[in-house]
Amino acid sequence: MFNGHLDTVPPDNMKIPPLAAEVKDGYIWGRGTVDMKGAVACILMSMLALKRAKIVPDGDIIFTGVIGEEGKSEGTEHIVKLDLKTDAAIVAEPTNYEYVVGHRGLEWFDIFVKGRAAHSGTPERGVNAIEKAMVFMQKVKEVLYPKLKERHNEFMGESLMNFGTIQGGTGQSTVADCCIIRIDRRYVPGETVETVMQEYQDIIDLLKKEDPTFDAKIRRTPESVLRLNHPPLITSMNEPIVSVVRESLKEVIKKEPHLTTGFGWTDAALLSTYLKIPTVVVGPGDLSLAHTEAERIAIEDLVNTVEIYSRIIDKFCIKDRIIE
Repeated sequence: MFNGHLDTVPPDNMKIPPLAAEVKDGYIWGRGTVDMKGAVACILMSMLALKRAKIVPDGDIIFTGVIGEEGKSEGTEHIVKLDLKTDAAIVAEPTNYEYVVGHRGLEWFDIFVKGRAAHSGTPERGVNAIEKAMVFMQKVKEVLYPKLKERHNEFMGESLMNFGTIQGGTGQSTVADCCIIRIDRRYVPGETVETVMQEYQDIIDLLKKEDPTFDAKIRRTPESVLRLNHPPLITSMNEPIVSVVRESLKEVIKKEPHLTTGFGWTDAALLSTYLKIPTVVVGPGDLSLAHTEAERIAIEDLVNTVEIYSRIIDKFCIKDRIIE
């Protein structure tokens, strides 16, 4: 199975025409060129080349063009719901001639901090939710950050978190009666959604004991969850598809490809965890250019990736190899 998402992040604040797909300086420019319309084009071109050559593979080759990867992963969740299983899968996120067999799980959380409104001229009559949120954030840094640094996976790196946004209050002359902190949490094997969430709850409970005026609760961010958790990707290096990807990359780039660690979350984790499909992430383009104001992909990378995918198909799905 080849898996690629068709959605993109919004084209906000781009310095180039986001949908023009302008060809300039050896690149195609525009939103989604790297993440990941370029990869989808490479998949389809590899399959089309087989069809034009009238080559019938010994195994099925399935392309799943999915929606929602930038949000709730509705498309790949639907693939899981259909129980569409294959012997291996390639998720075509941009890896820049490298490959990925493991990455962290991802969950988003909202911390709701409740205060009590009052006029800014008499702040002692209120409870400032923004100030209480600051206390929570500092306690997380003191208590949780050191623990995260101790949790490490050789294919994923350290367990991570990020305070993404904070929003509170209604005006400068009013003591803030509410504040919302949004957290991005990247976790490794040995952690679960439940244990990750409980660590934040434990800090909330600790602060409530220390300060009777502290009031907060936690929930998973609704925009990030459809039905399934977003677990880590774990594919054994002993899986045949891993060897096939490594060999195919090596044949094209003429050197040993690098195994990437610390990669962002992808739909590969859903295929691997819930369908038990050995899955590797490999695709064209530089991930650092994804979501940027001048997103682009090198045409040379697209051409080379068509060959890489064709070699993967040849090695994995065709008994009598056709590519030397």
